[in-house]
Amino acid sequence: MMDILGNNPGLVLATGAAITLGGLYFYCAGQEEKIHIPSDLNLQSEQMESISELRQESFTKAVNGCAWEVEKVYSFESSATLGPEMIRCSRVYKDAKDGKFMKYLYEDGKTVYEAFRRGAKESNDGRCLGWRDGPGLPYQWLNYNEALLRAHNFGSGLVSLGLSPGTETRVGIFAQNCVEWVLAEQSLYHYSMVVVPLYDTYGPEACSYILEHGLSMVTIDHPEIYSNALHFINCHLSTVVCDSDAKVNFLLDKRPPPLKRIILMKEIPEATKLRGQKLGIAIIPFEEVERIGAAKNQPPVPPKAEDVCTICFTSGTTGKPKGVILSHGNVIACVSAVLHQLGNLKPNPQDVMISFLPLAHMLERCCQVAIYMTGGCVGFWLGNVRGLADDMKALKPTLMPAVPRILNRIHDTVWSKTNRNFFKRNLIKLALRSKEKELRRGVIRYNSIWDKLVFSKVREGTGGCVRLIVVGSAPLAGNVLTFIRCALGCIVS
Repeated sequence: MMDILGNNPGLVLATGAAITLGGLYFYCAGQEEKIHIPSDLNLQSEQMESISELRQESFTKAVNGCAWEVEKVYSFESSATLGPEMIRCSRVYKDAKDGKFMKYLYEDGKTVYEAFRRGAKESNDGRCLGWRDGPGLPYQWLNYNEALLRAHNFGSGLVSLGLSPGTETRVGIFAQNCVEWVLAEQSLYHYSMVVVPLYDTYGPEACSYILEHGLSMVTIDHPEIYSNALHFINCHLSTVVCDSDAKVNFLLDKRPPPLKRIILMKEIPEATKLRGQKLGIAIIPFEEVERIGAAKNQPPVPPKAEDVCTICFTSGTTGKPKGVILSHGNVIACVSAVLHQLGNLKPNPQDVMISFLPLAHMLERCCQVAIYMTGGCVGFWLGNVRGLADDMKALKPTLMPAVPRILNRIHDTVWSKTNRNFFKRNLIKLALRSKEKELRRGVIRYNSIWDKLVFSKVREGTGGCVRLIVVGSAPLAGNVLTFIRCALGCIVS
């Protein structure tokens, strides 16, 4: 054999090339790690032609994931919505024959309050909340028990300042995603109080409407809460937690009559403090509330599953913002359903989530509850969209909640960089075709030759470790969905 090859240089070259290509193919195909995908990758939420489609369904089925068994059939009188927004529902709910839905996944995680404590046990007091002080700096971390202690102290401080434990007390949080946001939220659950988040992006008019009118319009997602709703309709926010002096002064400008105190996460300028005193509104540092609470050590009043957890206001794109009342049971049922569907892919104590979507958005809140419930940790971005990639490279998240516009931006950026280069454009097309074939076989990976040659920089842009992306708020275009799965080598659910 060697004599034949030795006398034919062309054959030697061809044989060498064949062996190289064969080895390359073996490398590409032999490294496959097939992931069990818990649901059909092609199924997204279903657009309903009319709300009247729900008339024949029980209330439980109409609010998929709510996990409450309600026998009465409610009539929905609204007709099909017009314009850019259409009602969407899970493709799963119509397939439920018995009307029984999951209320919770874990016995020790039936409320958001309990979910956080479960995470402390699951992680063995591991990392919980992460932040960094500026670009180029490493992340710092609070462990679970440190976070629980600070949350207890802050809640105890609120009670010591005059707030009453129970669902009749609501506290606003007007801040970007940060460690203190979660500490404030968890502190309210320590005393069965209700969180009312305000979007950074609401704008002055919408914020003013919420602060001044409270819940003059209420959307309720569970019949058992109707009786409690009356307590909230004419209630207003007496306490708001803010993250900046600008937001404090915005509240002082509006001076909603119920507002008695503002708690600022940062140092309070003397001029702002004096302005608050003149208006009869106390402005208190976040750390001072913690100190007061640590000294008083008020006993916690944990919530029950049926207690109101949060009032989430809609974005107001189709009118004034509307308050949606959600119980602890509602939130836990939603999270439990997703964790159950994910199966072995669900979060675990080794997972790290990047937090950049607004915490006033229930997608972000539910993703965080899922992480805490399973013992993972959350790292917060610095708040600058242009620096998000840098935050992700520093944090190296394994999980990422996202909305379509974020993934569309990744897709469009990659294609825009290759449109003028014939070779690069066709190489990406070839890589996508190859990885789409794997995708159809249930193979999702990031160690193929195409990942190393073509998609490595895309994956590195998200930190290089993302294994699961949860998309919400709107359907994602099919071509973008496939591209992200192939380019990042991760599950997109």
